[in-house]
Amino acid sequence: MFETGLTRTLNIQYPLFQAPMAGGPTTPDLVAAVSNAGGLGNLGAGYLTPEQLRSTIQKIRELTDKPFGVNLFVPEQPEESKEAVVQMMDHLSRYHVRYGIAQNPLTLESLELFEEQVQVLLEEKVPVFSFTFGIPPQDVIQAMQQNGTVVLGTATTVEEARHLDLAGVNAIVAQGYEAGGHRGTFLKKVSESLIGTMALVPQVVDHVSVPVIASGGIMDGRGLVASLALGAGAVQMGTAFLASSESGAHEAYKQKILSSNEDSTEITSAYSGKAARGIRTKFMSDMDQYSGTIPAYPIQNALTREIRQAAAKANDPEYMSLWAGQGLRLVGGQSAEAIIKQTIEQAIRVQKRFQ
Repeated sequence: MFETGLTRTLNIQYPLFQAPMAGGPTTPDLVAAVSNAGGLGNLGAGYLTPEQLRSTIQKIRELTDKPFGVNLFVPEQPEESKEAVVQMMDHLSRYHVRYGIAQNPLTLESLELFEEQVQVLLEEKVPVFSFTFGIPPQDVIQAMQQNGTVVLGTATTVEEARHLDLAGVNAIVAQGYEAGGHRGTFLKKVSESLIGTMALVPQVVDHVSVPVIASGGIMDGRGLVASLALGAGAVQMGTAFLASSESGAHEAYKQKILSSNEDSTEITSAYSGKAARGIRTKFMSDMDQYSGTIPAYPIQNALTREIRQAAAKANDPEYMSLWAGQGLRLVGGQSAEAIIKQTIEQAIRVQKRFQ
């Protein structure tokens, strides 16, 4: 049931991917549970050190013998004026005072981190490698494929999808406007790349030569059937798994997910310097009043990290980043296995209705 070219390529039962949500939600338990239930679990590994990455992959392998994926961030080296950074540090000092934490010197993840992460993935021979925020060097894509790894890129417009197709990826995640978390936009401004999933997927399908994975606002079997009808070879669901029992999301974050609605989110660059969709918080409202320039990713991400961590320790979701998509009313707190089972059962019922 629901066999597609992608399910055959990846050797998975269902065309259902769990989104690789970096920063904690995608625990080895969640990734393995999704893969064991017939989908494709994905580790959001953008922030992991090479050592953490290797040990997490090994933990996933202890829990499943099924295929899974690992997602990395294509590195960016932003040019930011020292003045903008100093001004932001000054502005954020109020939050350091609030939580009684010291303001440590700014340290940024470098290009070397990505190269070391890639090396770990090659050595561990991960089944699927996906990336966000651009296109990695050609030699990285080729090395992965020669290693037997399936390579996926992320696009928010048809033009980005075409660039990925030309770069030789095996499949493309088409990320709609509704999606939670960071926008994968890399060619134009984010404000010019906000296309809804329903409009984006069929247009990408028509203009690329590889399978397309629909992502953004897909929460259940109805979204799965609709996406397949639009020409997608699979769907990617993130928010649907955030409150699951295996998710590593903070308890206060899970409660916010379960009590929020479709109009509770907005796109902000306040936390990381890169546009991302999350549940509206007091920190976002405060930052709306900020008159200076928000430094680009990964500078702002590094500047706010300790504040977010302190807020999590204090069980204070108003200053945490609560990434989520627009399908919030459809989230339940079940296990990953139950989410997949319900999604497939509902998809079968929906299909029967049309036959």
